[in-house]
Amino acid sequence: MIEVLGRYLPEAAIIPCFELIKRHGVHLKIVDERLTRHGDYRKLPGGGHLITVNAGPNPYRFLITLIHELAHLVAFIEYGQRIAPHGKEWKATFKEMMLPFINPAVFPKELLPVLARHFKNPKASSSGDPVLDKSLTLYDKDASGVFIEDLAEGTLFSYRENRTFRKGMKRRKRFECIEIATQKMYLFQPNARVIPLPNDNESRRSH
Repeated sequence: MIEVLGRYLPEAAIIPCFELIKRHGVHLKIVDERLTRHGDYRKLPGGGHLITVNAGPNPYRFLITLIHELAHLVAFIEYGQRIAPHGKEWKATFKEMMLPFINPAVFPKELLPVLARHFKNPKASSSGDPVLDKSLTLYDKDASGVFIEDLAEGTLFSYRENRTFRKGMKRRKRFECIEIATQKMYLFQPNARVIPLPNDNESRRSH
């Protein structure tokens, strides 16, 4: 497990995260990047705990997501299953569990004030905080492309795993985008990093 965590976490966070996983009897599953979430927590029928986290290209986002999901587990144990998933109990638990990691041994010093501001009132997802999300994106190992908010409506773009989408209108804080292959609609945060494609790309794919 330590070796696996070493592929995804900042070095200084590996052992502390391993201890948390071991202490709470978590089965950690690292999965391919998903469009709709960074991670999730589920209590298993036999009483165990399953946490899934996107593999992703960013060790700092992986760490925040892992602690986010661990905080769900701990909050449910401490306060009961009836609490709101991202209510005050979870927020307090998440803040407490993240505090030991918010230091220059784990995060770049440029991220520390952004994290300090975010954890005054953490969002349900790091992507829900545009300032934090954009700051984290700068540390993606495969940082390339542009932010989706900078594309014109109707632009074709490629997202991870070479999936092709067309940018649609903005719905409140996120953009409605249609996947060309399936015609399914997905919501993208404005700071998702994507690769613009030529406008005739869709017609070439349809032949």
